[in-house]
Amino acid sequence: MNVTDQRGLEEMFDSSIGATTVLMPYGGKYAGTPTQVSLQKLPVGKHHTDTASIMSYGFDPYLTEWSPYHGAAWAVVDAAAKAVATGADFHKLRYSYQEYFERMHTPESWGKPLSALLGALRMQKELGLPSIGGKDSMSGTFGHLNVPPTLIAFAVTTLNATKAVSPEFKQPLDSLHLVSPRVRANGMPDSESVTRVFEAVHKAIEEGKVRAAWAIGRGGVAEAVAKMSFGNNLGAEINLPNDHLLFDTLYGSILIEADDSSILGIEDAMYIGKTIIEPTVSFNGEKFTIAELREQNRKRFATVFADRTEVRGTAPCADSAGKTAAEYPGEAVEHPVVFLPVFPGTNCDYDMAAAFEREGAETRSMVFRNLTAEDVEASCREMADNIDACNILALSGGFSAADEPDGSGKFISAVLLNPAVKSAIERLMERKGLIIGICNGFQALVKSGLLPDGKIGELTEQSPTLARNDINRHISQIAATRVGTTASPWLKGFNTGDIHQIAMSHGEGRFTVNAELAERLFRNGQVAFQYADHEGNPTMDSPLNPNGSVCAIEGIVSPDGLILGKMGHSERYTPGLMINVPGNKSQNLFANAVAYFRKK
Repeated sequence: MNVTDQRGLEEMFDSSIGATTVLMPYGGKYAGTPTQVSLQKLPVGKHHTDTASIMSYGFDPYLTEWSPYHGAAWAVVDAAAKAVATGADFHKLRYSYQEYFERMHTPESWGKPLSALLGALRMQKELGLPSIGGKDSMSGTFGHLNVPPTLIAFAVTTLNATKAVSPEFKQPLDSLHLVSPRVRANGMPDSESVTRVFEAVHKAIEEGKVRAAWAIGRGGVAEAVAKMSFGNNLGAEINLPNDHLLFDTLYGSILIEADDSSILGIEDAMYIGKTIIEPTVSFNGEKFTIAELREQNRKRFATVFADRTEVRGTAPCADSAGKTAAEYPGEAVEHPVVFLPVFPGTNCDYDMAAAFEREGAETRSMVFRNLTAEDVEASCREMADNIDACNILALSGGFSAADEPDGSGKFISAVLLNPAVKSAIERLMERKGLIIGICNGFQALVKSGLLPDGKIGELTEQSPTLARNDINRHISQIAATRVGTTASPWLKGFNTGDIHQIAMSHGEGRFTVNAELAERLFRNGQVAFQYADHEGNPTMDSPLNPNGSVCAIEGIVSPDGLILGKMGHSERYTPGLMINVPGNKSQNLFANAVAYFRKK
C-alpha cells in the first residue's frame, strides 16, 4: 500500500484551484507518473511570476517504528531528496514537522518522541537546515491500540518554475543513472555524502542536463523505474549489480534520466540502463509490460477508492465546421466590462477575473450577501444593476451554498430567476452581451434554463441537467476536450477538432440529456466541447471521460452562441503551469470574448 497508485483518493482533492499548479499530481501523456512534491506558483493575479513554492515530505512508518531516531533522520533526507529531484537548492530548505505518538505514560513512551526529535535535529545540524515550525500530538492511543511512532518531515523553499523537473520518462534512448549517498555503519545518513550528492544533482538540473528525476523511496529502484515509465508509456532496460538493489530503500538516492551519460558530470552517478520506445520494463533480463505493471500498481487500492468506471459505449462526433459566429452589433468596446458575482461557496472568481484582465477586460465583482432576507433582496438589486452595466456576465466555479438544496448550482439559479436579476439578464441578451458559466456556473445556467435554449426560467421535464459523476465522487484531473463548433464568439479563435488539455474539478459534472434533445444539440451546432481520447476522438471511456457525460459532452452554447457553459476550468492555466501535462493547455475563451467586443 505504500507504493500503490492512490489516485482514487487523491482526485477527491482539488489540485488545480488558484491557477498556480506547476506540477499536476499525475504527469505524462497517460497521466500515470505521480509527482513527489507540491509545486505552486505564488499567486499574483493577472500578473506573471516564475517564483514557485515547493513542499515535499519524508516518512517511513516501518523504519520509524524500528528506530524513531533513524526514522526521523532519514525523513529529513527523504524530504530533501524529493525537493532536489525537482530542482530545488537543498541549502535553502526550511523544515516543519508533524509528530504523532502514543499517549505518554511510561519512560519508554516518552523516549520515542525525544529520540525522533534528536534524530531530526542531528540531521538538520549536520546539513545546516533550520526548522520554521511544527505540530505535535501525543494522544495516539485508543484502548490498547497505539499509533506507530510518527515524525513526518516537511521541507519547503522557493524555486524558479522554469527550472523544475518532472519525474516521468521523456524520450527513448536516454541514459539512466542512480546517484546514492553513503550510509554510515550505524545506519545513519553520511551527511557529507548527502550534501555532495544533492549539490551535484542540483547543479546538473540547473545546467539542463536532467530530463527527469525520482527520489528513491520505500519501493526502491523498481518502484522508481516503473512509475517513471507509466506517464508516457516509455519503457526501460535496467541492469544492476545484484537483484537486492532493486528493492532496497535507498533514501536520499535519486534516479536520473539524462540525454547523454558522458555529460551528466556527477561523480557518484552509477549508470544502470536506458529508456526505450517499447512499452516494457526489464530488470536484469526479466521483462514486464508497462500495462501489466500499471495494473498491478492500481488494482488493490482501487477496490477501496475507485479510479474509473466501466466502459460506457461510444459517442458521436460534433462537427459544425462552416457555421459562423455572431458579430457584435454595437460600437466597438476596447475594454469590455465583466461582472463576476461571488456567491457563498464560489472559489474560482479570482482565477476567472485574472483570465479576463490579462486580455484587457475590466472586471467587477460583488459578494452576494445572504445573512438576512433584507441582505438577499439588496444583493439581488445590486446584482441587477451590475448586469445592466456590464458586457459579460461570468459565473465562476465553486460550491454555491455547499451545493444545497438538492444538488449543485441551485442557489445561483434561484438568484438568476429573481425578477430583478432575470430582467437584467434579458436586457443583457437583447444588447447581445455574453454570458459564461464554468463548473458551478455551468450548472446554474442549465438549471435556470439559460442553457441550452437561451430562455431563462423555461424548464421542462425534458430539460438537461448536470448529475453526480458516475464514479460517485469528486474528480480533480486533466481531461482532453475536443472543440465541436466555432459558431460562437467564445469559440471563434479555435478550429473544429482542436484538442485542449483542461483542468477538471467537480462532483456533479455528468451532462444528462435525452436522445432527442442530444440530437438537436448536435444538429444545431451547440455542442461546444466533448471529452476526447488520446487520438482526439470523443470518448465515453473512463477516466478520459471523467464523469460519464452523455455523448461525451463537456460544454454547450446557446443557439446564438452568446452563452457558453462548460465543466472544465479554462481559467486555471497560464504559461508555466501543469508542465508535466503534454499538449495544448491554453483554451483562451477570454481573449475570444474580448475580441468580440473589440470587433476584431
